[in-house]
Amino acid sequence: MTHTVRDWMSSPVVVIPAEMPVNYALTLMRRRGIRSLVVDLAGGEAPQYGILTTTDIRDKIVAKGVDPKTVTVAEILTSPIVVAHADWSLPEVSRKMGELGIHHLPVADDRGSLIGMITSTDIFFAVEEGGWTAQS
Repeated sequence: MTHTVRDWMSSPVVVIPAEMPVNYALTLMRRRGIRSLVVDLAGGEAPQYGILTTTDIRDKIVAKGVDPKTVTVAEILTSPIVVAHADWSLPEVSRKMGELGIHHLPVADDRGSLIGMITSTDIFFAVEEGGWTAQS
């Protein structure tokens, strides 16, 4: 069994504009069965990204009683993002997520282009599906 980010990430990564209303982002996440979206902060210019996750929705919309129709993604996203690399091992990406206290990492190729998303759920599935042997 392989234990690299490339083997377990979701692809392609879903990128949305920062001006999108949060209620549209919620619908997109539900319909795609995903828990995070990468947000394009540069509008197609030189890449600059943020991330919107279900945790952002929980903490910044639901817990505060905010109507998601009245807020744009730009108002609640998390930025800047950290990216994983496709050739990282699952232990490497697990450590990075733990250090940062996050559950989603966009994945970039060697040129810095986003190619996928790795989540703590993906890591869980890797361990559950294939068992685990210690690797660095």
